[in-house]
Amino acid sequence: MKGSCLTYEFFASLDSSACDVNAAETLPPACYMDPTFYEFEKEAIFYREWLCVGREAWAKEPGDFFTATQVGEPIIVVRNRDGMLKALSSVCQHRAALVVEGHGNARSFRCPYHHWTYSLDGNLVAAPEMDRACNFDKAQVRLPEIKLEVWLGFVFINFDPDAAPLAPRLSAVTAILQNYDLSGADERRQPVDLRKEMWNWKIRYENANDNYHAPRLHAGPVTDCFTTDLPDFPDLPADTAGYYRTNRTTHPDFSLNVTTKAALPIFPKLTAEERHRVVFLCVPPTLTMNCCCDVVNFTMFYVEGVAEMSSRRGFAVAPGAMAQPLFEEVWKTLVGKGRAEVQDQDRYVDKLVQTGLGSKFAIRGRYSWQEKSQNELSSWLVRRYQEFWKRQSQPQGALTS
Repeated sequence: MKGSCLTYEFFASLDSSACDVNAAETLPPACYMDPTFYEFEKEAIFYREWLCVGREAWAKEPGDFFTATQVGEPIIVVRNRDGMLKALSSVCQHRAALVVEGHGNARSFRCPYHHWTYSLDGNLVAAPEMDRACNFDKAQVRLPEIKLEVWLGFVFINFDPDAAPLAPRLSAVTAILQNYDLSGADERRQPVDLRKEMWNWKIRYENANDNYHAPRLHAGPVTDCFTTDLPDFPDLPADTAGYYRTNRTTHPDFSLNVTTKAALPIFPKLTAEERHRVVFLCVPPTLTMNCCCDVVNFTMFYVEGVAEMSSRRGFAVAPGAMAQPLFEEVWKTLVGKGRAEVQDQDRYVDKLVQTGLGSKFAIRGRYSWQEKSQNELSSWLVRRYQEFWKRQSQPQGALTS
């Protein structure tokens, strides 16, 4: 019977996943498969890092709200009456029922179970038949508020009230996105549907920015049009909270669709150089995106268990693009059969990796130089794993509760 992987030796061994890509090993299978490690990872990563939960466009007007769940924590993001965006726990402070689900517009949040009612700021404003409860003061009860920050229109939350701001640590990746003007782009007003996925979140995250597999798994005219053999992996400051790569394209105004050409208006601020490349960008652990000259596709990750997650795919286009005649018809062709086939291929291999990592024959593999993005994720994680382990561990090497 296997013992816990949470030992000093295990965390010391992670050094080999945080070195140069040509010398590095992949993370141990336990980082993907072990339930004990997943509980550690929740504490080390998901309760301390900035997690993307949605887009600011989903809550534009006072009363607009949407909900999300990260590592089992149900969250409401709401625009209050003063126009401020807030993140609140959705857990009623009476009997823990969720006060709201989905998205919409509300004047308040009323728990469906016993009708405790909360303002858009989270204050308890009504609690029926509580007048006989000893030492009960509804003015002292509220939905817990969660730290929130908006970066380029993306809404992030952080369960650590003392977390350092996100945006300053993203300055190096913000620069590469500047001319896409994502804060002013056109996009859907409501959240896109969640898609359930039964594998560890890191498997999906590694796939999302994997230069190595594209011309092999997705071989065809689309991937032939950007140079997977000549990716650019820039060196970024060590404290950067994200990373990216760029791929030059064989022709300007390339886009990831069956025509290989832009079918929508070009983002107007893009330079000639920017119109000749694709940007693949990650803000771990919950946001990835790829940026073509006419559309930015993004995927948000919602982690639910050691081998369970959901994702939302969305897009942003140039200002005014969605108002053009026949936009919906054109968009349907762009996200049609070809793109669906690529997504199905990705999900197929993600499932194969999840299965293989559970084998006794699974080892720590080696990276190709084209997998520097995966190596960057491992390095980002290892620093945080080791720092948290050092703070929380005891001399005998067992994780404290």
